[in-house]
Amino acid sequence: MSGHSKWSSIKHKKGAADAKRGKLFSKLARAIIVAARDGGGDPDNNPTLATAIQKAKDASMPKENIQRAIDRGTGAGADGAAIERIVYEGYGPAGVAVMVEALTDNRNRASAEIRHAFSKHGGSLGEPGSVAWIFEKKGAIVVDGTRYGEDDLIGAIDAGAEDVREDGEHLRVLSEPSDLTAVREALEASGVEIESAGLATEPKSTVELKGHDAERLLKLLDALDEQDDVDEVFANFDIPEDVLEQLAA
Repeated sequence: MSGHSKWSSIKHKKGAADAKRGKLFSKLARAIIVAARDGGGDPDNNPTLATAIQKAKDASMPKENIQRAIDRGTGAGADGAAIERIVYEGYGPAGVAVMVEALTDNRNRASAEIRHAFSKHGGSLGEPGSVAWIFEKKGAIVVDGTRYGEDDLIGAIDAGAEDVREDGEHLRVLSEPSDLTAVREALEASGVEIESAGLATEPKSTVELKGHDAERLLKLLDALDEQDDVDEVFANFDIPEDVLEQLAA
């Protein structure tokens, strides 16, 4: 998902406002709660939980917050039972496929807010299965492409990485979800600094956007990402990097 990941990287470089840190931690905690509830509180035996914990650590979430979320998910609190995972599928401008993963304690609220975001920014919600076939789950690790080359990632290939893709100034190392932890450990053992790692919904094909369609799609993705109930947003678009830089400025 080259366009989407480049856009995310640009936003990351601009820095997250302190006011948004609380919202980010809340989203990360919900992901940990649901992962622990569904698969148990041991990250060694629960890859989804391990990924959620690593994302929280990458965002500098305090250890006590992480443990509190695990405890809630395994039954020490009521939050785990109340939160459910819902996947929404839809279309953005120019027919771009969009997948929205939500973690919510109020299905009606989440559905209404997500539907409103789609309609306000030139998109529409689709039926379940309408765009899911365009995507596949992969383990995705992002490293700085200005510091590392493919030769530095040989250990990842040996550990199960399937592909290395250039994405602007970054390299994305893709694997089967079950190999994500092994690939990450192999990279770290090789001295490669990892910017982010987790499960990603990768598109099998992309739609190139420019001009007004590109601007409208980024506004849609931003509006979806701002929703409290939204955990992840994926789309199969590609926007030239210079256009992304202008729109993110």
